[in-house]
Amino acid sequence: MMRWTLALTAAITLPVAAHAKVTPAQCAEAIAYSDAHHGRSVLVLDSGKPVCEQYTSSDAATANELWSGTKSFVGIMAAAAVQDKLLTLDERAADTITEWRSDPRKSTITLRQLLSMASGQAGTIGRPPTYADAVAAPLSADPGTKFQYGPTPMQIFGEIMRRKLAAKGVDPNPLTYLKRRVLDPIGMTIGSWRSGPDGNPLMPQGAVLTAREWAKVGEFVRAGGKTGGKQIVDPATLAALFEPSALNPTYGLTWWLPHPSASPDPVTASTDIGRRAAELPKDLVVAAGAGDQRLYVIPSLGLTIVRQAKLDIVAAMRGEKSGWSDADFLERLLGPGSR
Repeated sequence: MMRWTLALTAAITLPVAAHAKVTPAQCAEAIAYSDAHHGRSVLVLDSGKPVCEQYTSSDAATANELWSGTKSFVGIMAAAAVQDKLLTLDERAADTITEWRSDPRKSTITLRQLLSMASGQAGTIGRPPTYADAVAAPLSADPGTKFQYGPTPMQIFGEIMRRKLAAKGVDPNPLTYLKRRVLDPIGMTIGSWRSGPDGNPLMPQGAVLTAREWAKVGEFVRAGGKTGGKQIVDPATLAALFEPSALNPTYGLTWWLPHPSASPDPVTASTDIGRRAAELPKDLVVAAGAGDQRLYVIPSLGLTIVRQAKLDIVAAMRGEKSGWSDADFLERLLGPGSR
């Protein structure tokens, strides 16, 4: 049975939403497209106000796995850590992971390279190693020479945060830090967050959120890292998350961006955010996960958009394509010429 919760009456009758950029017809088109691709929820906020909201085979209280949408929290955590003077993006990871200091290649890896998937570690998507195994993982490329999307760099960053927090004499759990510094201040409630076999929270995946809670993260990003008018993460570092990386312009620091890329990486090839960049708003930033989980933020339009879906794990393991198009979804929602 399908349950519909469309915040369209407000868009039609309330003056505060009279400027809405998403019409009821566009909302319906986007919902139909999402539903045709295993959609579970669509939520659109215009200047913080819901103008389109729908849940299929669930309801607003149902939390869904974000899969790799979790990675974008790592970038936000890094921005908070910069503000707290725990780290800088261009410091060497070996400053904290001391066992890397004697390794001629690992000793050169920077935190920026970890966050941009350019640190040299290969990994199996969907199978994050433990923090210790991630640190011990061999390099398959020289740092700074190849974009390799995977879980290992995020787990290494989790270990770096764990050690830095422990050195400060505070709770070393990276998730505890993220909640205290960002998630609690913005009023976001986590449904759950999975941990690995080592007991540490997974950094590349594992967050489970409702659409409304994930949208709070989008609103925080749209506000430039502020909540209640207070800057709670370093603004320069937050902006750096959305700068195209040299090896793969479609990826910044844990966020996807509408920039063409020649990267042969299969995950990059699986989305048309880069291939159809000319059709998308230039300031669009995207947190993306398997099964086409999406958080789109478009500051110039005042929009935060959440789309969640059911992941067909069997089909994904077979390498079958879902047919999802970010550009087609956004064109239906925003209308042509929305760039």
